[in-house]
Amino acid sequence: MPKHNNMTSSFPISSTQNSKKTSTFFYFSQLSLRILVIGFTLAAAITMTTSNQSVTFFGIVMDARYTYSSSFRFTMVADSLVCGLSLLSVIHLLSLNRPKSNPKNYFYLLLQDLVSLLLLLSGCSAAMAIGYVGRFGQPQTGWIAICDRVPKFCDKILVSIVSSFLAVICLLVLTLMTAHKLKSDVHPYLEAGI
Repeated sequence: MPKHNNMTSSFPISSTQNSKKTSTFFYFSQLSLRILVIGFTLAAAITMTTSNQSVTFFGIVMDARYTYSSSFRFTMVADSLVCGLSLLSVIHLLSLNRPKSNPKNYFYLLLQDLVSLLLLLSGCSAAMAIGYVGRFGQPQTGWIAICDRVPKFCDKILVSIVSSFLAVICLLVLTLMTAHKLKSDVHPYLEAGI
């Protein structure tokens, strides 16, 4: 009988250790992904703002600036806002890592991730639509491609959009992770009526 008790008493310790390892992995994964989002959105915003190019074509100076397109301006603002929100979410995550923090607070982190994801996805979509027309044109409506005339501008815009989409992927993973954490941590509290 005593042998049986030792086995059952060692099982909860192992379970607690696994829970701690999972919690640590979750925390560092969240922190790493949030730092990646900050890096990708900051790079996208900087690349977008430095994408200006001027070329002379038959004596006519042609300027290509991101400010000429409302879609590109919106994307740059979305990148900047998401960068700021992600910085705030890192601070929020650090506060949630304290021992006595309430797991229900992950709900606010989830909302922040969802808002950031939707804002950035809409900005990426708008920029990609205009970027496509700039690169390939739209012969049916008479819109000509400009990327053969201002390739540096188009390449920088493409890098900015790709960087934004990488941030979108990170935010999607973060949203799923936070939703799973919220479900697994808050569920016992709801059953207990806390």
